[in-house]
Amino acid sequence: MIDSGGIQEECTAPNIRKKCFVLRTSTERQEAVDAGFAKLVGVESERALWDIMNWWHEGTKVPTEKSPFGDGKTAERSIRYLKDAGHC
Repeated sequence: MIDSGGIQEECTAPNIRKKCFVLRTSTERQEAVDAGFAKLVGVESERALWDIMNWWHEGTKVPTEKSPFGDGKTAERSIRYLKDAGHC
């Protein structure tokens, strides 16, 4: 359970891939919601608990979509590019 936009992105990372429940009524990371990594559960505790328990009883599935924020290899590609360009 989170309210952090950054964590909504992090939960989609290839080495993390976890469902998160967003304690908000809206998000600037709609891509995470659309891909199934994040679920807006609002700010009412009963609704949030109901959504989480529903997910738990359904088998706590890990989202199958790719991360909408990348594949986690940007740093490797950047270093390779700099080396190939003679900057490292």
